[in-house]
Amino acid sequence: MQTILLEGGAEFGGRMSEPDLRGIELAGGFDAPICILPTAAAPDNNHKRAGGNGVRWFRGLGATNVFTANVIDSASANNPILAASIRTSSLVYILGGFPRHLAETLANSACWQAALEAHEKGAVIAGSSAGAMVLCEHYYDPYEKKLLRGLNLIPNACVLPHHNNFGKSWATQLLSLLPAATLIGIDEQTGMVNDVDGMWRVHGQGEIALYRSESVIRYERGEVFSFQ
Repeated sequence: MQTILLEGGAEFGGRMSEPDLRGIELAGGFDAPICILPTAAAPDNNHKRAGGNGVRWFRGLGATNVFTANVIDSASANNPILAASIRTSSLVYILGGFPRHLAETLANSACWQAALEAHEKGAVIAGSSAGAMVLCEHYYDPYEKKLLRGLNLIPNACVLPHHNNFGKSWATQLLSLLPAATLIGIDEQTGMVNDVDGMWRVHGQGEIALYRSESVIRYERGEVFSFQ
């Protein structure tokens, strides 16, 4: 099963343990190799700190084989050594930050191809905030206020991260721009995993909100749903 973990943001603040532990479990357990991609934090030169936070967080959860692949620009995204380290990972975790830089850096790169190859062999691909956004076919760049094309791991969808904070304010505009797509609002402290025969299950403290046309359906911890 090709497993995806989407999270609403504010990762590594001690509030995402439930979905992250599920991601570790699905990746094969605490000894599974976990690769942190801090790409989205590169534009403000925050990638080293963010990557280090990710390593410490997962080690704090009990993982023993956690490392950062410093994919920060087009050159590093096509570095064969970094691509090889991603290819042999069991969990590829994409941090939040600047979504457009993230999507454009990874698109058509050797490192993203390596992540897809790992995913095909059973690795979990996880994204939080911007990381979750770019995994969908569409994503909204709040800095440039533009709707852009993502990496399309999840077709016909668009994530609204930090939904209980500011993400819900994007819904009206995005519903008009994407009337046929599913908008996925993900609260902070919350994740969703397609770990139930292709269905998605909610993990964590908050809710998942699915926007379709004029309706909004909300799901809480433990509830299972589908949108495709």
